[in-house]
Amino acid sequence: MVRAWLAPFLHVAFAQAQYSTTPTGPNGTAPGDLNNAQSPPYYPSPWIDSSTAGWTDAVAKAQAFVRQLTLLEKVNITTGVGWEGEACVGNTGSIPRLGFPGFCTQDSPLGVRFADYVSAFPAGGTVAASWDRGEFYRRGYQMGVEQRDKGSDVLLGPVVGPLGRNPKGGRNWEGFSPDPVLSGIAVAETVKGIQDAGVIACTKHFILNEQEHFRSPGDFGDFGFVDAVSSNVDDKTLHELYLWPFADAVRAGTGSIMCSYNKANNSQVCQNSHLQNYILKGELGFQGFIMSDWDAQHSGVASTLAGLDMTMPGDSDFDSGFSFWGPNLTLSIINGTVPEWRLDDAATRIMAAYYLVGRDRHAVPVNFNSWTRDTYGYQHAFAQTGYGLINQHVDVRADHYKAIRVASAKSTVLLKNNGALPLKGNEKNTAVFGQDAGDSQYGPNGCADRGCDNGTLAMGWGSGTSDFPYLVTPLDAIKNAVAGNGGIVQSVTDNYAWAQIVSLAKQASTAIVFVNADSGEGFITVDGNAGDRNNLTIWQGGETLVQNVSAYCNNTIVVIHSVGPVLIDSFSNSENVTAILWAGLPGQESGNAIADVLYGRVNPGGKLPFTFGTNASEYGPDLVYEPTNGHGSPQDNFEEGVFIDYRAFDQKNITPVYEFGFGLSYTTFSYSNLTVTKVAAGAYTPNTGLTQPAPVLGNSSTDASQYQWPANLTYVNKYIYPYLNSTDLEEASRDPEYGVDHTYPEGATDGSAQPKIAAGGGPGGNPQLWDVLFTVTATVTNNGTVAGDEVPQLYVSLGGPTDPVVALRNFERLSIGPGKTATFYADVTRRDVSNWDTVSQNWVITNYTKTVHVGSSSRKLPLSAKLSF
Repeated sequence: MVRAWLAPFLHVAFAQAQYSTTPTGPNGTAPGDLNNAQSPPYYPSPWIDSSTAGWTDAVAKAQAFVRQLTLLEKVNITTGVGWEGEACVGNTGSIPRLGFPGFCTQDSPLGVRFADYVSAFPAGGTVAASWDRGEFYRRGYQMGVEQRDKGSDVLLGPVVGPLGRNPKGGRNWEGFSPDPVLSGIAVAETVKGIQDAGVIACTKHFILNEQEHFRSPGDFGDFGFVDAVSSNVDDKTLHELYLWPFADAVRAGTGSIMCSYNKANNSQVCQNSHLQNYILKGELGFQGFIMSDWDAQHSGVASTLAGLDMTMPGDSDFDSGFSFWGPNLTLSIINGTVPEWRLDDAATRIMAAYYLVGRDRHAVPVNFNSWTRDTYGYQHAFAQTGYGLINQHVDVRADHYKAIRVASAKSTVLLKNNGALPLKGNEKNTAVFGQDAGDSQYGPNGCADRGCDNGTLAMGWGSGTSDFPYLVTPLDAIKNAVAGNGGIVQSVTDNYAWAQIVSLAKQASTAIVFVNADSGEGFITVDGNAGDRNNLTIWQGGETLVQNVSAYCNNTIVVIHSVGPVLIDSFSNSENVTAILWAGLPGQESGNAIADVLYGRVNPGGKLPFTFGTNASEYGPDLVYEPTNGHGSPQDNFEEGVFIDYRAFDQKNITPVYEFGFGLSYTTFSYSNLTVTKVAAGAYTPNTGLTQPAPVLGNSSTDASQYQWPANLTYVNKYIYPYLNSTDLEEASRDPEYGVDHTYPEGATDGSAQPKIAAGGGPGGNPQLWDVLFTVTATVTNNGTVAGDEVPQLYVSLGGPTDPVVALRNFERLSIGPGKTATFYADVTRRDVSNWDTVSQNWVITNYTKTVHVGSSSRKLPLSAKLSF
């Protein structure tokens, strides 16, 4: 039952060279720098630091717990039991001797996947449009409560990878925004909410996992095997863009981070020692545990030494019964390849996260089963053993529907309004058009993992989903709004019923057209889109639908449910299209939320978390859709640097259809009275000194006879166990190259005190990065006759030739009464005005002139002031 080490993976794991360090061209790279880029080795893997603020008590409890464990028990809590081995999408082994059931890790970032009586929350990319810290937190907390009450220990979310480099990326909607600051604030508040509910947040996917095509090694049709895509990035771009929100998650205390499927600079991320050891655990001071994405582990010893702490789901291939860890991890400890302190550290990090969020106080037994909704069934689904009660059908929703409706409405963005909105409900003849307005013929959960585009779109597809308890359609909600006023509502929900569409459009005094565009995870293909979108067009002929309806009705309102930007310039300027709204992926209360906005029960205050353009090419380099490197890893070079989304539009001076941060209201706002106050702060000093030596919490025997299969064990087929099947280690390994001398990277097993990383020093990085250097205030006035919400946004111009024109740094959602004013307050931190210096490997404030801007969007910034240092 022991899997061979698979020596080729060892060689791949340590083939790491270096990131670009000398800025010799745009974005700190020279032409061709990134092609076949490599990543430098960094060892040893940093061990947990008990002095880290906020973690001290949790680490002490974790170390006390781990000291009790045998070697086999430590292996058990770091290794998953295998796909479909237990009730959750991922479970670690248990410790029966201590009554510890192991860990249940469960999707998803918008609800509890594979469970009944749960809520379907708005997607991350939708709630981001609320620009509301309170909504970010509340959504996280309520999702955490539902996971907690179902028995989950780890919520597999939130998402800030993909960040959204390209708008066609299939899983962008699971995250928040292509802007690192909006994503960073959203992920931090979400992590706090989840963990305040008593569940570990697993922030994912670390890092540069920006497309679904070629995300993992595998077959590509008739072409055959293609290795995983390599996302090649320079050091400056990594720090200033993609790493930024992960730093915010670490600072917020995330207990876990999931490493991603892809390669980064030609090293698999889950065994990339530079990213996991140096950057994440070293520079960012991450004290929690790194968990692999499902089957993203590609080596044993290499991933252990490179900082991986938990492997999911545990088997090297689903239901294979083989594992890179499990018995192989046991073997690597007793034969001296891996020092026991590294395993102790992995176990300590896992248990520290457990105690940090209070799992010892909040844990309830798992009461659902991911593999069936039947009340009775098999505990071990694949093995078909352990028959009994497996689903208790616990309703965990409480009154979360209320918050979902509020959040969805607050996240709706009004893009255009020529006086058509708000509706009153007494319009003479309302006509509703579009498949997206109505029910799916299969029901809201009729396609596995939401893998179809049928009916109204309220979430994307893949593992980042949950089941709808119900789905309120826009058509139903509009009927409810109109019925009480004696109005007329008629509808055509077949996008291609042209005769009926034209006939009804001619009768309508108000036409509301619903259109959508979907995407998801790459294991499902919908309408030829293999996770990633093939283009940015509206799906199901939606663009033609809008054009046909608006040709006959001069009061046509368009509502877009989409995973991100779509091309709307063919109708956005039409006089007959009187209003446009983007409603994203709103979850179960979709219809109620959009009706609240359409009929004025809610004044829209959402702002775009991305940019609407006129062509996919405006956003920068395309996704990699075809093999470009033979059967090797496609080289996806991030040569655009930090210039994605609005930064790319600004750099190229392209006028967008609707810019990042844009959103209208049923009232208007004006800005005035900008003040900037300098705050005294000390000089920035690099982190120095030495760490403590690696804590040694165990000294396990190297006697292989102590790790054999117990005589009284009832074997579960394909389950991953920690036991060896022979006292002869070579025989136990089943590795034809066992015993061959292998040189491991320098320092990989060194547990002595190590130099501290200059840019580190605390969770998220050097604590001085969050020193406040300036406070900014501005007056925002509601000039209208109705109350409304406005989101003043603060941007900074860093001034350098390779810096964005403007970069978001802060915001606040304000509720302002008619004719009233409110004051916008924002801090500008050292981090906000710094650049990453590739030579000193630290943050620096350059000599270029810095300017602060305040306004209502990235392109409407009426207030500006120079910053004087």
